Amino acid sequence: MPLESCMILLDNSEYMRNGDYVPTRLDAQSDAANLIANAKTQSNPESTVGVLAMSSSGPSSGAELLASPTDDLGKILTALHRVPLCGEMTAGVRGGGGGGGGGGAKDRDAVDVAASVQVAALALKHRRNKNGAQRIVLFVGSPLDRAEKRAMIKAGKQLKKNNVRIDVVLLGELEGNEPKLRELVDAANGTSGASAEGGEGGASERTCHLVTIPAGVLPSDVLVTSPVLRGDGAVPAAGAGAGAGGGGGGEGGGDGFAEYGGIDPNMDPELAMALRVSMEEERARQERAAAAQREAGGGEGGGEGAAAAGGGGGDPMDVAVSSSGDVAEVGGGGGADEMNDEDALLQQALA
Repeated sequence: MPLESCMILLDNSEYMRNGDYVPTRLDAQSDAANLIANAKTQSNPESTVGVLAMSSSGPSSGAELLASPTDDLGKILTALHRVPLCGEMTAGVRGGGGGGGGGGAKDRDAVDVAASVQVAALALKHRRNKNGAQRIVLFVGSPLDRAEKRAMIKAGKQLKKNNVRIDVVLLGELEGNEPKLRELVDAANGTSGASAEGGEGGASERTCHLVTIPAGVLPSDVLVTSPVLRGDGAVPAAGAGAGAGGGGGGEGGGDGFAEYGGIDPNMDPELAMALRVSMEEERARQERAAAAQREAGGGEGGGEGAAAAGGGGGDPMDVAVSSSGDVAEVGGGGGADEMNDEDALLQQALA
């Protein structure tokens, strides 16, 4: 993967106690976040990862930055393992005891996705290494009943303006949350409201993704084969080039280490290099076989053309082949026939 600074946003509201993911939503989220942090830091030694909790126990109960973007894996893992459950089930529980807390208490959700994304983007803006791409990985497991579509689109457009990519991992509450988070992702991709018109051409340029995890499935198992860990920088282009050069390279475009046979060169460089050499030899062999087949087909076509040219038997004749593949005889006649032949050749050339 290329150099990248990433912020992992964790949902730590009370909804994460649910056991529809093994063992709970919070533990499944922590396992997936560990996987992402390890993959980002190992893919490039200069890549950095930060951690942000979307709920806090302070007076504001808003987002809390647990770790600024850093390449120290120890600090990252420590921040991931000390994420507490401190959000309310709803905002109304906190304000229910007051005299005027009943009416406006439900104005926001347990986590404010739009505000948390803005805080993460600000942390990326002040990162230490300004080189490389910026990305946010957002985990959501709380219902977003009060989230407005307009706020999601605005947050997504702001991310696109600042060249920040976002990947959303949805744990639970799929029916209610997926349409709203889809608006966020589409706005960050710049395809909001035009995804139906973009077709396959627009889908190939998407750099932000929404991954939904079905209940009972381990999120880390899904993320391993998802665009969140595959990356979308130079890998798809490499896969496309392999598909054009050799017959078997097209299927490897989705693998982050396709040119090494799916083996991480950082983990086993000797095996990865051996697989790469073997794949290059096989690709060269396929190219030679294809070239020989084309030459054989060209030779047969040339023989048929020669036979057609010599079929007249007597005098030698000039043969002209038009762009459409037709063979025209020139010469061998005299006077008026030559003019007719020239007119016929001109018509074929203009056709």
